[in-house]
Amino acid sequence: MRCGSRFRLRISLFMEWSFRERFAQAMCELFAMSSRLPTSVGLSLEVLSRRGGAEGPHRDGWGVGYYAGPEVLLLREAGAASESQLARHIEWDGPLSELVVSHIRLATRGERSLQNTQPFQRELGGRSHLFAHNGELDGVDTLSGNNNRRFRPIGDTDSEIVFCALLSRLQGLWDRAGPELPPVAARLERIAAYAADLRQLGIANFLYTDGDTLFAHADHRIPPGTEKVLPGLF
Repeated sequence: MRCGSRFRLRISLFMEWSFRERFAQAMCELFAMSSRLPTSVGLSLEVLSRRGGAEGPHRDGWGVGYYAGPEVLLLREAGAASESQLARHIEWDGPLSELVVSHIRLATRGERSLQNTQPFQRELGGRSHLFAHNGELDGVDTLSGNNNRRFRPIGDTDSEIVFCALLSRLQGLWDRAGPELPPVAARLERIAAYAADLRQLGIANFLYTDGDTLFAHADHRIPPGTEKVLPGLF
């Protein structure tokens, strides 16, 4: 399993993003793990879940995706992770996986509902793709790719619009690749160019994976008016 960073590709056994809040401008929180061997993330999810309502304000939904090859087991709920029996179960008895992406939500756009709960999932090239975003983006309707009828939002968050537009930009690579995977360098180039466009609209921290490579974009790691609280990548 491979992991791509903002402008370079790197191999990583474990990666966690955690954006901690202390004031009103808090954002959602992200977690991802990429490993050579199937691994448990129960302890990390337990810490993240406490942030989802018990030790943090992120009560508006949670989700986690466990990859098994090109497919993903995606579990989501539109409630507080800290109060979820399903979250407790997977902390203790969740599947082992080489690639995991998780998100806890503090709603800023869109109602508290399942369709607005991340990570979001779509199919492209015969593989499940996941996306989780942290931040607020103004003017996402202006992004090129939003008119692609193949990828359309189900909910009403800026994050899902961003995901659909990203897949629209990647679609040509996957269609031309046929049954093969597009070159990682080509995927990274398009994602980096897209991330540069997002940074013009606002805070654009995101995790995206096609099940083969994990791409992580760190924009504003500490939003204005917030304070560092470990653990986390700052």
